[in-house]
Amino acid sequence: MKLVIYMFLVVMFLVGCTSSRTIIQKKTESVLLESFFENQFTGLLIVDAQNKDTLYQQNHTKYFTPASNTKIFTLFTALKMLPDSIPALKYMMLEDSLFIEGTGDPTFMHSDFDNTTTVDFLKAHENIAFHPNNFNEEKYGPGWSWGDYSYYYQPERTALPMYGNVTTVHKNDSLIVIPAYFKDKVVDMDFSRNREKERNLFFFDSKRTDTLSIPFITDSTLTKELLANALDKKISIVNRMPEGTKSTLYSMPKDTVLRKMMQDSDNFLAEQLLVLASSTLSDTLNVSKARDYMLENHLSYLKQAPRWVDGSGLSRYNLFTPESIVQVLDKMLGEFPREMLFNIFAVGGVSGTLENWYKGAPMPYIYAKTGTLSNNHCVSGYLLTNSGKTLIFSFMNNHYRQSTSELKQRMQSIFEHVRDTY
Repeated sequence: MKLVIYMFLVVMFLVGCTSSRTIIQKKTESVLLESFFENQFTGLLIVDAQNKDTLYQQNHTKYFTPASNTKIFTLFTALKMLPDSIPALKYMMLEDSLFIEGTGDPTFMHSDFDNTTTVDFLKAHENIAFHPNNFNEEKYGPGWSWGDYSYYYQPERTALPMYGNVTTVHKNDSLIVIPAYFKDKVVDMDFSRNREKERNLFFFDSKRTDTLSIPFITDSTLTKELLANALDKKISIVNRMPEGTKSTLYSMPKDTVLRKMMQDSDNFLAEQLLVLASSTLSDTLNVSKARDYMLENHLSYLKQAPRWVDGSGLSRYNLFTPESIVQVLDKMLGEFPREMLFNIFAVGGVSGTLENWYKGAPMPYIYAKTGTLSNNHCVSGYLLTNSGKTLIFSFMNNHYRQSTSELKQRMQSIFEHVRDTY
């Protein structure tokens, strides 16, 4: 008798799951068949994290421009390759001199991080020699727009970034410029660009009430001078580090940086995290080394190998499929603590780029990463259903010309229906 009851319950459970999947598929299909989606390219994959059942799939093996969904792969790289604390510097002591080289640490002198570890360490040494030649990479990623050189979201990539590689300008009673080194390089002018293309001359209309963050052009001489000003001591430049074993200085908890990168979709942090990852492989910093290492050692199982060219997703050369993104999200959920992961991602209706969308009723139900370029919007992450299920999804939209807000409304209707049905 007990066996009969057990078998009955199993059958009813399976019927219920099949029924809910069918309802979800019909509802999702009805939305995606609307004329709104007619002239764009849409891919969607939703998978049950526990039993790996597919609830819905459309174009899930096709390649899309992922925009900042690329940061999901950068996050996985940082979780796999970086220690719990960010490597800040590599250094050696020789007689009375401290020789240093950068690792790509983006937090050094960055206004968004309460981190004085590196400054305090350097101030404790009188003679500092800086080696700037360990960065074997272009300042811009492949496919980045050269026309965006003056906008906050596209700072240059470097071995030893300072101040987020941007000049921050705002007006109180007087003009505030950080770093102060550039104060006499700011011109009071309402200009179409925030900076001249080929030199560090910045434009800021003193009538503005907001704050501008403007990327500056980096080079070894400028880095040396910014260091000298910050430390109030002379810095020398050397062509190579001394022979011998280098030590590593560590700065702040990795999770703090990952959280800001994912929730605010910070391109600078994403790019520098790949530079940092390469520092764990070689003394020469090179983003390609980190990507190739991940693809060969931790991502070789992907059914569709991505075209992955940068850390942020600024480049339209990136190509990922919804299935490959879901596979990586599933891998992370299996290898890292759930609470830690959900704390890193933006939360629907609560934080980051999802603060104004996908609000829970009453609890949050979406933990995800957005990705937006003109005519492209993607959201990938985790969805919690009312019945307690955890789903993994990737919803990718390319080449649409309608309002992104209208697109999000349709995406939200699908997410809410899945939450309430499964």
